[in-house]
Amino acid sequence: MNGDEAAFRELVATYRQYLFQTIYAIVRHTKDAEDLSQDVWSRIYFSLPQYQMKGLKTWMTRIAVNRAIDFKRSASRRREEMTSEMEIPMQAVQTAGTSSFSSNGVEHEVLMKETTELIRQKLHQMPANYHEVLTAYYIQHQSYQDIANAHGVTVKTIESKLYRAKQWLRNNWKEEDFM
Repeated sequence: MNGDEAAFRELVATYRQYLFQTIYAIVRHTKDAEDLSQDVWSRIYFSLPQYQMKGLKTWMTRIAVNRAIDFKRSASRRREEMTSEMEIPMQAVQTAGTSSFSSNGVEHEVLMKETTELIRQKLHQMPANYHEVLTAYYIQHQSYQDIANAHGVTVKTIESKLYRAKQWLRNNWKEEDFM
């Protein structure tokens, strides 16, 4: 077993930078690429018994690329879900506004300013810790890891806070409030 660990350490030393750059090329965020690199190396280690001795570098690259693509898809899905949840009230306001006003640019601008102010007021009613994570993730486009680092907590804590913040929005924001 000791020989296997030494061989694996040598493998990591040889390909660490290459796999990091491969992952970074997909996710375009250093912290996420570092986290994913760790995950990829553990997947490689536990998958070595299934390795069929054909193109080691290609095999490792495929694991890294697949993991980075999965990560990017899940992050995109989370952003889409939150964006669509926030767009529904905005669309309702815009639809209500365009039916009662002409499509004059000034009237539309006034309506949008009123809507923006209403959303700001609603955001201030939200508990501060929910407001902070929602703003960081959906408006400032920070990663879970960046938010966790800024708040001195784990990524799991940030995931939980975002989930609870979305639940709070569903329970406390009603579409009628935006019409």
